[in-house]
Amino acid sequence: MRFFVIALTIVAAVAGCSSREDRIAFDGIYFNTKLSKVDGQRDVFTLLVKNASQSIDGAREAARYDATSYCVNTYGSSDIAWVVGPDSPADDLVLVDDSLTFSGSCPS
Repeated sequence: MRFFVIALTIVAAVAGCSSREDRIAFDGIYFNTKLSKVDGQRDVFTLLVKNASQSIDGAREAARYDATSYCVNTYGSSDIAWVVGPDSPADDLVLVDDSLTFSGSCPS
């Protein structure tokens, strides 16, 4: 039984890892993103892109990619109604703690 628990733990740890080949670089940089639902609504989200100062253009594209993937996987559509999105004017983007926050919603 103990061996089974250890083996299951190792399999779970390896399954959670993504290889460098599976990651996508934007403007030559790998960005960490975090998409969160707003008030428990699946269609409304905020998306945080960390280390955005390395490349604002790359961070914008990482946000677009992550949000599009979420909407396609959740709703089957790549349409997004952005509040603050990758195409927003630079004045609308606020860099806080080296991160950019985007927001929008998927069609429901």
